[in-house]
Amino acid sequence: MKIPKFKVQMKVILMITTTIICVFLIRLLLMGGLAKLLSFDSQRTEVYKDTDITHYQWYIGKNAKKEYADKWGMDESIFPESITDNMDVLDYKMVYYNPWDAQYLSYLLTPATVCLAIPLYEQVELLKEHYVAVFLGIISGVLTSMGVVLVLAKLFSLSHKEYVTLLPKSITTAIGMGVSEELGGYVTITVAVIVITGVLGNILAELVLKIFRITEPVSKGIATGSAAHAIGTAKAMEMGEIEGAMSSLSIAVSGILTVIGASVFANFIL
Repeated sequence: MKIPKFKVQMKVILMITTTIICVFLIRLLLMGGLAKLLSFDSQRTEVYKDTDITHYQWYIGKNAKKEYADKWGMDESIFPESITDNMDVLDYKMVYYNPWDAQYLSYLLTPATVCLAIPLYEQVELLKEHYVAVFLGIISGVLTSMGVVLVLAKLFSLSHKEYVTLLPKSITTAIGMGVSEELGGYVTITVAVIVITGVLGNILAELVLKIFRITEPVSKGIATGSAAHAIGTAKAMEMGEIEGAMSSLSIAVSGILTVIGASVFANFIL
């Protein structure tokens, strides 16, 4: 039975319209979610540290303010109800930790990152043979990553805090969180950016390498590891043992260089 041409056209139009609406809604949700996350983190960052001893009861005990009253099941019986004059208090600093932060993720990431040294050990002779090219490649990758962030931050008029949040985007989360925190960035946003960078690197690595005709295993591993850290290294290991080993090395060296370089690049936007 032949389907009328009009019905076919209507189905095509309906599919195209539905696709456009879905794409629009997804983009709207992503942009709205990112804006909400930025505002959420910026609102909470300033209130977690308090060194005024007279504010003690704001955070601890039955008189605690509403926003600090729920400590997620913390046993408050170990704390005194108030701080009095006869107590020997040398230093006081109240830090209220955000239960939604990524500290628990780092507990798993650190040993996972250390395990990546195994394939590197197996290819140590190859590293000795190409060490100049390897380290020059990693340095180039780190400088390119931070340079691109600097240019885009200038282009989009980002604040210093937003700029330093993006600087450690191409290193492993365990290191990137510390870099972002020390520079005064939004740690939660840094974690999200690092994960997105890794996932995109994992998806696009082989395609980009084919486009630029990069076939040397060492080069492929260095490029993937420098750009997409641990998640990219998973893809590099699928490419081959040499690629995986070089990518593992890139994670460690890129992390060290970014810690040093980020402190310098952070001064370019104040």
